[in-house]
Amino acid sequence: MPPESQDKITADIHEYLVFLLGEESYAINILCVREIRAYDSVTAIPNAPEFIKGVINLRGDIVPIYDLRIRFRCSSVDYGVLTTVIILAIGSRIVGVVVDGVSNVIMLANTDIYPSPDFSASFDTSYIKGLAEIEGRTCIIADILSLMSSPDLDTRADCQP
Repeated sequence: MPPESQDKITADIHEYLVFLLGEESYAINILCVREIRAYDSVTAIPNAPEFIKGVINLRGDIVPIYDLRIRFRCSSVDYGVLTTVIILAIGSRIVGVVVDGVSNVIMLANTDIYPSPDFSASFDTSYIKGLAEIEGRTCIIADILSLMSSPDLDTRADCQP
């Protein structure tokens, strides 16, 4: 196989971090993941929306923490031993997102990702890149840039995984 063909094949495969929100699996491109931490107490910000848990001091950086479970209206939001914070580098900003747990890292080719269904104007699905079958379950492939750039999160950045 010519070298340029091999480059094209590997360019179409990306690594994704799989995490849980309730019973659902989500995946984000791992290039935006800076680190994974256990959930710890945060400093609350007065008058912030409910899904903004507060901020933490991460080695000198003040990092806002968003609870995706609340943001996505999960039926149960429990802060237990498996609750995890994924620290993301979104452009020049560092943010954290609270999830129910991290499952694994997978590799997906672009052809493994199916387009998300068209829900018309029922609700905003701009953060959904597509769907993939992982270990016999459907996983939502999230476009973390779109999600973290949404008007209510307002992190506007240029993370290009």
